[in-house]
Order: sequence, then structure tokens, then C-alpha cells
Amino acid sequence: MDEILSTPRPDELSESKRMIMEVAAKLFADKGYGSVGISEVGDAAGFGKGALYYHIKSKEELLFDIMTVYMVELINAARTIEISGASVPERIRALSHSFMEIMFASRPEMTVCFREVHALNDVKRKGVLGLHADYQDIWMRVFHDGARQGVLRALSKIEIKAILGMYFYSFLWIKGDGAMTIDAIAEDFTGITLRAAGKG
Repeated sequence: MDEILSTPRPDELSESKRMIMEVAAKLFADKGYGSVGISEVGDAAGFGKGALYYHIKSKEELLFDIMTVYMVELINAARTIEISGASVPERIRALSHSFMEIMFASRPEMTVCFREVHALNDVKRKGVLGLHADYQDIWMRVFHDGARQGVLRALSKIEIKAILGMYFYSFLWIKGDGAMTIDAIAEDFTGITLRAAGKG
């Protein structure tokens, strides 16, 4: 029988489950998913084996939940921006700020999401990659809306992927040490994006 995926909603998580996920995400980001045993997660979260398995089904399921909850938060915020009725440049600015805020708040989750997706089985991996595609599609629709309105030029898929890559992989080099604020980074990225997509 094919595996049936159940993507957890952020608002459905108990405080204990969210805390376990946060602890596990930091361990997986720091040490690598393959180097962390489930008992280490339990010890770090303060749960015995029985209590831990009350909240999670398996280590892989925990990894999947970390990735999908993070992506669902990104997607929900982006969808709200997409349908806000704001101008295209303002939607791009809002998407930029939304991404940076969630990335800074969830850096371990983002690290795990991009670095450890290969550790999932085929069905779960396709589910996570499908969420990535859903998020990228929101940006693509906003760019297409800008081209339709004549405020942006028509971008190729390669150009859109290049712009989004700037965002997605920023977690590799941006430091949350206060040297630059989230808003300042988001504004710089907005400027780069609008110049790249501009008609001039």
C-alpha cells in the first residue's frame, strides 16, 4: 500500500511536540541528521523514550515534520501577501521581509530542510519538494503579475530560480549577530530583486 502523507499544520502542534522539533532541528543542523540518534533528541529535550515516542512516530517522521511545518509557515505567509491587493513591488518587498523573518527565526529548520531532504524516503521527499515548488510558484505568479501589468519585464524560469536561490541559500552566509538587521537585509534583497526584474 502506498504511504499516505499527512502534513502537520503549525497550529495543530502541541507545545511539547514543537519543543521536540526545535531541539531536533538544532541537533540535526549542528551535527547532521545521520549523526544524531533518537535517544540524543530525547535527552536534549528532556523526554524519556516512552514519552518521546508519544509525540513522534520515528526519527524520519520527526525530520519530515520539521521540514514541512517550516515550509507550511513560509507558504501561508506568502499566500497572504500574494492576495493582499498590494502593488507588485510592495508584494515583492513583503515576500522578502516575510522570508527573512521566518529564516532568521527558523535557521536550524531551514538548514535541515535544504541539507537533509535526501534522508527522507521517496514519498516524503516528494512531499517536501512539492512544498518547495508551491512556495516558488507564489513568487512566480507575483513576477508574472508584474509582467502582465507592465511594471516588470517577463522573467525566464532560470532568472526566477536565480533570484529565489539568492533568498534560499542566504542562510549559509547571513549571520544573526546583529551586524545587519532583518529589515535591512530584506530591503537590500528587495532592491536587488526589483532591479533584476525591472524594465530599465
